[in-house]
Amino acid sequence: MDMVFKRVRHFSEMIKFEHTIFALPFAYLGAFLASKGIPSGYQLLWITLAMVGARTAAMALNRLIDRHIDARNPRTANRAIPLGLLSVPEVWLYVAASWALLLVSAWQLNPLHQSVPLTVKLMPIAVLVLTVYPYTKRFTWTCHLVLGLADGLAPAGAWVGVTGRFEFPAVLLGLAVLTWVAGFDLIYACQDYEFDYAQGMYSIPAKFGLKTALTGSSILHTLTVLFLGWAGLTLHLGYFYWVGVIIAAGIFIYEHSLVSPTDLCKINAAFFNMNGILSVLMFVFTLADIMFGARISI
Repeated sequence: MDMVFKRVRHFSEMIKFEHTIFALPFAYLGAFLASKGIPSGYQLLWITLAMVGARTAAMALNRLIDRHIDARNPRTANRAIPLGLLSVPEVWLYVAASWALLLVSAWQLNPLHQSVPLTVKLMPIAVLVLTVYPYTKRFTWTCHLVLGLADGLAPAGAWVGVTGRFEFPAVLLGLAVLTWVAGFDLIYACQDYEFDYAQGMYSIPAKFGLKTALTGSSILHTLTVLFLGWAGLTLHLGYFYWVGVIIAAGIFIYEHSLVSPTDLCKINAAFFNMNGILSVLMFVFTLADIMFGARISI
């Protein structure tokens, strides 16, 4: 039994399960806005399980596909698969179980009692994006945008799970998350600049340099604020929501002040701390707006 717990712990550490906090609040944000109130406990349960399934499968696939690269990179050589703490067939079983959890969750999100829920019909798109992403760094510098797209499916999928329809606000929320995730992934990728360059990887830092990568990150995060604002206007959201957007903009400014092409020592603070805080605060202020906010008419 101790061996089982140890292997589960190694797997949890490998996929950074605690980092689900990045995308989960935005999935909830999509669900709450789609409901124009509080979704049912049933909906929130299956949205949460769908997110856990999708993210677990995506991270496990990333570790599997990149295991040989990880073994050569000093920063990642101590991950579970390169060290032999988890076997490749074992991790594939975790991936299959995670996809199964996503499928069951998508099927349960069936508000219109469709014979085949729209969430299930759209699931192959999510599976394709999540599976393709780990390969993209081998041939295109747009790999950061593909990762953003993978996470941007979270609020859009939650919206569809609640309403049974794919609507324009879901697109705006998805684009906000896409640019947010792609922007902070650019910052994160800067720490592997030298390794990626030597290995011929197509990350933006390796392809175009650190300065271009950080500038691109700033542009993407500016777009995040614009998409959040567009969503707020489209949905006629109130003052609490706009306070959240302003705070998010402030967090982005502070995040980018922590790193520069000549000083990357605070990447972990910029990547983990700031983005976790941003996603939670954005959800909290949106929830406050839904519950207590005054509407803005345009």
